[in-house]
Amino acid sequence: MTGALGFDVLTWRKGATEDITEEHFKEATYTDEHGELKTWMVADTLVDLPLATTKITGETFQIRQISRIVAASNGGTRQIHVLTTDRTMSVGEVVYRMGSRWRQENQFRYARMHFALDSHDSYTSTDDNEDRMVPEPAKARAYQKVVAARNAHAEASAVADLNLLALKTPAEGTDEVVVTSAMHNHVMAPVWEAETALLAAEKVHQSIPSKVRLGDLNPGQQVLDTETKLIHHSIRMAAYNTAMTIAREIRTNTGYKRANQEAHALMRQAFNQSGDIETTEPGYLTITLDPLPTTAKTAAIAELCEHLTNTQTRYPGTNLILRYAIKTKPSPPKN
Repeated sequence: MTGALGFDVLTWRKGATEDITEEHFKEATYTDEHGELKTWMVADTLVDLPLATTKITGETFQIRQISRIVAASNGGTRQIHVLTTDRTMSVGEVVYRMGSRWRQENQFRYARMHFALDSHDSYTSTDDNEDRMVPEPAKARAYQKVVAARNAHAEASAVADLNLLALKTPAEGTDEVVVTSAMHNHVMAPVWEAETALLAAEKVHQSIPSKVRLGDLNPGQQVLDTETKLIHHSIRMAAYNTAMTIAREIRTNTGYKRANQEAHALMRQAFNQSGDIETTEPGYLTITLDPLPTTAKTAAIAELCEHLTNTQTRYPGTNLILRYAIKTKPSPPKN
């Protein structure tokens, strides 16, 4: 189902939310675009969200909520909730699509750690465009003062309300108290003072332009050479995609027992392994790696090599078919 405007909402539900009872949780699966089967325990329910933006008290909007049980930082478990207006998409696909956000963030984090994504590729620089309009930092600092002034005003108002209530509510057994103007002004003085400070902070914030010329803010600004960085980024992206593909192949096409936990580490270890390149057999380019430290890892890479060889991939720019293998670890000598 698609909304009337041609799209549906898919988002996390933030804030305090009541947990879903355990009987609503069932196993949900989804096979991703690489053929990997994902499995979760999920509750698929409908909930009524209060509409805080409307003037009608108690008005709600019914929406689909997908809930999962995940590990908590304290060693226990907690529930997380996804909201969507799409009621036809499978539960597994909803969970997988929502997880794509974290996969993207993890990809950038992994690329920074292992592919030097943020490194300087070239120190060649040129003058930046000084007429370019950029955000004025003073605007953000002034807004923080506005926020602080609003909080102070709200706090002063809350205290004044309590004090006025106390003045108008005589103790049991005493006569009714008459609140004079002097008493009222004394209670309200902090509120008026906070209001004056808030108005002043807002006036300062409004007087500061949102953007200024780069030349006025940071004259002489330099930018690094863009072309070199784009070329290096393309190489890094290709290397990253290759690494992710190999890690996925380890998980799906080898019998390595710890593949789900160590696929990336095993992939990096294989990439750094020494070996031989052979071109003596016509029509083939054979890559033979030296054995890895353990028998299990060597066997896993052997399975990976067999799978990659079966793809019959040609080495770019040649007619050579790539073949992969790994040397078996020699048996220890017998006594």
